[in-house]
Parts: sequence; structure tokens; C-alpha cells
Amino acid sequence: MSVQMIQQRLLSYSCKTDIEEQQAIREITQEVVLAALGRGDFFKYALFQGGTCLRIFYGLNRFSEDMDFILQKPDSDFQLKNHLHYLTDELAAYGYNIEITDRERADSTIKNAFLKDSSLGKVIDLRHGKQTGPLAKIRIKLEVDTNPPLGSGYELQYLDFPFVSAVAVQNKSSLFAGKIHALLCRDYVKGRDWYDFIWYTSQGVGINYEFLTSAINQLGSWQNQNIKIDKMWVLSELEKKITSLNWKQVSEDVRHFIRTGEQTSLDLWSKELFLGQLSKLERTI
Repeated sequence: MSVQMIQQRLLSYSCKTDIEEQQAIREITQEVVLAALGRGDFFKYALFQGGTCLRIFYGLNRFSEDMDFILQKPDSDFQLKNHLHYLTDELAAYGYNIEITDRERADSTIKNAFLKDSSLGKVIDLRHGKQTGPLAKIRIKLEVDTNPPLGSGYELQYLDFPFVSAVAVQNKSSLFAGKIHALLCRDYVKGRDWYDFIWYTSQGVGINYEFLTSAINQLGSWQNQNIKIDKMWVLSELEKKITSLNWKQVSEDVRHFIRTGEQTSLDLWSKELFLGQLSKLERTI
């Protein structure tokens, strides 16, 4: 019965291509993982963040690969492995034969684990891919920042699949602050960051400047410079970044993460488009 739930969930995506099917299977697995973590006390300590959070709980129209979390307050003794045992039994009940690789390092503030499964494709019907091909393999990274920037806001959200569960997530203004930090401080350009920027600015989401200030001063080009971040600073630095990028190249990073019907919009990516979105941010209080 539980395997049938996964099958029905997959059918509800109405996938048109093998890539869409692959992304849908990953997202379904992410929801099962969240529900499993919610059975324990993981969300007493951690907040869900990042693109997958924005997709599942706030309606971002693109798929996402990994699952990112931050602790609600810094804790150098936090061990991700203490929470992973909930995943194996829960996922097995839905047809997964999950392999969990714990990549925690005692000296690292970032705790990682990798989830792999190559059996799900043998028990569900894949309409666009072979059951023994790449679509049958699921790989998801879980990452927890045990020394996060201070000042994040959060709220409780609820999943109703595969069962009702509660998940503590960053609120939208804190997620946007974290995204701006990534846009300005990531040491490589990630087109998915800019796709999310369009979403935030089109939604009129505000910025948690306390969290952004803490993040800017903790990691990146302005580390330990005690910069006070405000709207004018953000607008100035984003304008510099927008005018410096090759937008055709940036857009290609996004293509496999959005549905086929939306991909033509990537041809419109340009300096002018993003400066226009930046002007929307300027009008946001």
C-alpha cells in the first residue's frame, strides 16, 4: 500500500519527460525524508531552508536537489547521525532500499549525509525512463549548518504527504536574506539562485537584514568587516553583480530544474530583466 502511495504521488505530477520524472521522484523522496525526520525531535533543533524548502512549502516553481538545514541556535556538539536512524525504516515502508552515508567530520561546522537508493525504480512504474536506468537511482544530500548566522526567523509548516507532519522552516524574509548572501558571496555563479531571486522579487518578499548582516559578516568577501547591511547596500552590490554576468551562461544551470513548458522563458534572461527585478526590490518596504 505504501509503495502505491509513491506511485500515485508520481502520477499526480503529470510528467512529460524523463527529466521531469526524475525530479518528481526526488521531490517525493524529500517529502518522505522530512516526514521521517519529523517523527523524531530533529525540528526541535533545526530549521529547513534553501531551494527545496522554498519549493515544497512556499510554491517555488522549480525543482531542487539537496536538503539544507540550519540549527535554531549554534551547537558544536550537534550530531546529525543521531537523527538519521528514523529515515531507514520510514523509507523502507515506501519501497526504498536506502543507503545512508554519514560524512560528518568532528572539526567541521557543516554536517553532511548522503542518501542513495537504486531500487525504487524496480517497484514503481516509470513512464519516461527505464527501471534500471538513471531514473531508478536517487541521490540526495542532507546538510546541517551547526554554526549558522544569528537572527533567522522561522515558522511551523505542515506536510500532508506521506502523512501529516510538522516541519520547522525559515520564514520567507530569512530565506531571502540567505539567498542574497549566496548571490553575493558564493564563490561560483549558480543560475538557480537567480531564478529564486525572480521569485522573491515578484512576490514582494522583504529581507531579514539582521540575518543577512550576520551572514555577510560571518562568511564571504566581507567577512569580519562588521558591515551594517541596509537596503541601499544590498541594491548597490546586487546591481554590480547583475551587470557583470553572462546571462545566457547563467540560465543554463536552471534548465533541468524547471518544466519543459517554462524553459523558453530562460531565453529572456538578461541584464535588463534582472535590473528590472532589482527595481521591484527597491520599492519593497
